[in-house]
Amino acid sequence: MELDFINRGPASYDAYEATYRDLYEKVFSHLGLAGNYFTDVTIVNDEVILEVNREYRKVDRPTDVISFAFLDDKNEVPQKDGSPICLGEIIISYERAEAQAKEYGHSLLREMSFLFVHGMLHLLGYDHMSKEQEVVMFKLQDEILGGLK
Repeated sequence: MELDFINRGPASYDAYEATYRDLYEKVFSHLGLAGNYFTDVTIVNDEVILEVNREYRKVDRPTDVISFAFLDDKNEVPQKDGSPICLGEIIISYERAEAQAKEYGHSLLREMSFLFVHGMLHLLGYDHMSKEQEVVMFKLQDEILGGLK
């Protein structure tokens, strides 16, 4: 498994690379998944995520996290030559994360971790379009985050 981390925010957000690598492994372990996968995660500001949200989702406001899943078949098996399969890309707004951490009364670490796990679950085929899907996805998020405050 491979995670490509890009920080386009303040240098202090470089510290999330180690956090995200740990969570990346935890997501796969918790879900009982094995395989040779790679994922891109980029930390950006509200201006950048607004442009992405506007272009790809036709929503004219910044959002906290956007995931682009690259697999059409969630049961796709690793390549026979051993090369990794790209799950997709996660884009996280550090400015939205800061605001939401304050709003929800928890740490920035918890919010940044939540957004990464949320994005990963989307890449792995989970969604929250219905109440039933939301219950499953949010339960997994809580289990993976393990009570992080």
